[in-house]
Amino acid sequence: MLDQEAKAFLDAVKLANRPDYSTMTPKEARKLYKQTRSAVTPEPPEVSEVDNIAAPGPHGPIPLRYYRPAEVEKKEVLPVLVFYHGGGWVIGDLDTHDVVCRTLSNEGRCAVVSVDYRMGPEYKFPIAIDDAYAAVKWVVDEAKTLRIDPRRVAVGGDSAGGNLAAVVSLLARDVEDAPKIAYQLLIYPATDMHMDTESHRRFGEGHLLTRSSMDWFQEQYLNGPDDRDDWRASPLKAKSLAGLPPAYVLIAGHDPLRDEGEAYAMALKAADVSVVLREFEGQIHGFITMGKVMPQANQALAEMGVALKLAFGQG
Repeated sequence: MLDQEAKAFLDAVKLANRPDYSTMTPKEARKLYKQTRSAVTPEPPEVSEVDNIAAPGPHGPIPLRYYRPAEVEKKEVLPVLVFYHGGGWVIGDLDTHDVVCRTLSNEGRCAVVSVDYRMGPEYKFPIAIDDAYAAVKWVVDEAKTLRIDPRRVAVGGDSAGGNLAAVVSLLARDVEDAPKIAYQLLIYPATDMHMDTESHRRFGEGHLLTRSSMDWFQEQYLNGPDDRDDWRASPLKAKSLAGLPPAYVLIAGHDPLRDEGEAYAMALKAADVSVVLREFEGQIHGFITMGKVMPQANQALAEMGVALKLAFGQG
C-alpha cells in the first residue's frame, strides 16, 4: 500500500493542479522544481565545512560543492562520496540536493562532493557523463588538497544521478588510468531508457513522475531514440557488469523506475557483484529529498549512511 505521507503529498499535488513538466520550457521546469523544494525539504543540518569549488572538464569548469561532516578534525583524511543530483538530466542543481548531501556526509561520516553537471537540452548526451567522470577523476587527483582517501571513493545519486553514478562506475572499470571506485550508491536509478517495464505501466500516472514528463526529459537529454540503446544512457544494456564495485540500490514500490532499478541490482548480482537491494514499498519516486513531509526519507538517508560507513570500513 502507498505510504500514508506519500498519499497525502500526492493528494496535495493533485489539489494544487501543478502542471506537468512536459508542458513547460526547461527554464520554467527548473524554476518550478526549485520553488517547490522549500515545502518538502527539511532544514539543512550543520556540517563542519561547505565550499563551492570547481573542477576542470572537457566542456569547461564543472561547479562542485564540497562537504565535510560535523565534528571531524579539519585535517582528518576522510572517505568521499561523489554525488550526482537527480532531475531527469534537465532540472535540479547543487541547491536542490544540498540537504541530502549534508545528511549523507553526517550519516556516512564522509566528505561529499556534489557535482553540478551540464544538462539538456543545452548540453545533450553524453556531455553530462563527460562532466560526471571528469569530476570524480579530479576529486581523486586532488585527494591530498581535499583531505580525502583516494582508495575510499564512492559514487552515488538519485534517479538521473543514479544513472550517471552507474555509468561512471562502468567507465572507471574500463578506462585506462581511471580512478578506482570503491562503492556505488544508486537511489532509484534510471537504467533502461526504453521504459517498457510493468512498473512504468502501473505507476506512470498519479505518482508524481509521469510518463509524459519522462518522455519530455528524454527528449531534452538524448539526441534521438537510437541513444536509448547506448549503454551510457541505459547501463542495463552494458555487455558485462562483472568487476564493478559493490552497490547499494534503493527502489520505491510505487515508482515507474522500480523494475529497472531492481533489474539492475539483479544483473549486478548475476555478475558476482556484491549488492544490497532496499525497497521502500510504499514510497514514490523522489521521496528522499522530501524529509520535511515524509519521515521515511530520513530513515532512508540514515540507512544509506550506515551502508557508506560499512563500505568505507568504518562500521
